[in-house]
Amino acid sequence: MTLLAKLMLATVATMAAGTVQAKTPAPVQDKPVDCDSCKEWNAPVKPFNIYGNSWYVGTAGLSAVLVTSPQGHILLDGALPQSAPLIIANIQALGFRIEDVKVILNSHAHWDHAGGIAALQRASGATVMASASGALGLQSGTNGKDDPQYQANPVVHVAKVRKVKVVGEGDTVKVGPLTLTAHMTPGHTPGGTTWTWTSCEGDRCLDVVYADSLNPYASGDFTYTGKGKGGSPDISASFEASIAKVAALPCDIIIPVHPGTTDVLGKAARRSGTDNPLIDAGACRAYAAEAGGLLAKRLAKERGEAVPLEAKGAAHAH
Repeated sequence: MTLLAKLMLATVATMAAGTVQAKTPAPVQDKPVDCDSCKEWNAPVKPFNIYGNSWYVGTAGLSAVLVTSPQGHILLDGALPQSAPLIIANIQALGFRIEDVKVILNSHAHWDHAGGIAALQRASGATVMASASGALGLQSGTNGKDDPQYQANPVVHVAKVRKVKVVGEGDTVKVGPLTLTAHMTPGHTPGGTTWTWTSCEGDRCLDVVYADSLNPYASGDFTYTGKGKGGSPDISASFEASIAKVAALPCDIIIPVHPGTTDVLGKAARRSGTDNPLIDAGACRAYAAEAGGLLAKRLAKERGEAVPLEAKGAAHAH
């Protein structure tokens, strides 16, 4: 081989290496969030089929759901920043590709459900969609001052999502044969969104609800009745309306943003060939009833009234 030929081959090899390097995706994990529950929430779990073309790809304490089709997939939520590699690994373990995720939907913009979205968007190239308020949170990387859990000090920041498409009440998101519907459920956050769709196995189709948090937890002086020192408006009626909306949704399967709320992982583990505990037509009503009791307890305390007897339990962060 002549010296010229060797030089030409070396040049081609260098160019090819540069091309491969340019196509190598950026690291999928951004700066992690450190919180009391983060390690527990982010514990890995084996992904599993929920029903039909719906798959659980989240972690032990933070839900993420993949809805699949031959024309591309839709991913709901991204959990913590440090959850993104786990979600991608779960998607791959099921035989799917993160690059085939065309849309990423968000329930609400708190860092434990949205922190991984920026990395997942970079890895997939997907379009991110959220409510108007949620979009502001995703693009700023932190909670807005109208959020019940807003904290001025310290402010938790996660990677900003560069571009977010805004959806409103009743809007549908379509990818191939997939159609998911947005239901605005403000209360836990101003932009809370619950998502619904239908998944089928053979001729049997079921209504799946990805339920946003209805947990009446607040930080600092925030009150839902507007009676506190924080100067917040009275949002109690809209929060109650959100709870009632979730209770009334067509609902055969509920996957809440925190799976432990309805024992999603336990129910999945108890499935047998003849029984699927995840299928429960009363699950959304039960989820809403528990949230309604917690909210009633919170509102009574803010108003200085007697706590209703049916209002049991205590609200928890996130």
